[in-house]
Amino acid sequence: MTAVLLSLATLLSTLGGGLFALRFRDRLHLILSFTAGVLLGVVSFDILPEIFDLARHGGIQATGPMVALVAGFLLFHSLEKFVLVHHAHEGVYATHHHPQVGVLSAVALVGHSFMDGVGIGLGFQVSPTVGIAVAIAVIAHDFCDGMNTVGLMLVHHNTTRRSTAMLALDALAPVAGAASTLMFRVPPSALVLYLGFFAGFLLYIGASDVLPEAHSRAGPTAAAGLVGLTCLGAIFIFFVVQVAQ
Repeated sequence: MTAVLLSLATLLSTLGGGLFALRFRDRLHLILSFTAGVLLGVVSFDILPEIFDLARHGGIQATGPMVALVAGFLLFHSLEKFVLVHHAHEGVYATHHHPQVGVLSAVALVGHSFMDGVGIGLGFQVSPTVGIAVAIAVIAHDFCDGMNTVGLMLVHHNTTRRSTAMLALDALAPVAGAASTLMFRVPPSALVLYLGFFAGFLLYIGASDVLPEAHSRAGPTAAAGLVGLTCLGAIFIFFVVQVAQ
């Protein structure tokens, strides 16, 4: 039950990040640059180390989760291109910016947020100390998750109302994830595959969606500043994870 109570703090953190993105939407390219670094940092410093740690302690080959990572990356790429080709065929919207692409990206982040909550719950299944450490890390980076969700929705021309609705889903997802762990225990072999799959989703969103869009919205003279913000996002997550550990 402690895991569920702590997950409520992630709800507030996510909402705060999303409202921040809505308030400063005119500077979306700056938010997206930071977001790309955050996504890279979450995968590199949070998800992948967790995968390797679970694999090592469970005697699991790392090949499986790495295959799942590639599958997640390619699946999201395929889904996005399918949406674009489908609407170009219909003559509805033949560019990269279609609302459904933003929804797909945001849904992937909602799935990641759900797994954040699962991570908190599983941490408490190991020990209270581990659970609290995971909760601190999740609360800290869920502010960025809220920004990411709203930013991705807005950049693909979704309305404020739809962006806010997706933000609400993202905010509730960790609570649902933490609550779900009260009813089952996940074997490490299944968890590492799930984590690998979502790592692939997040890598695709950051590298092929968020980062190119950030640079396309700013002039060439701003490139250095945007790269700096991307690095800052990755560094921020690195220190969040280190402090939590």
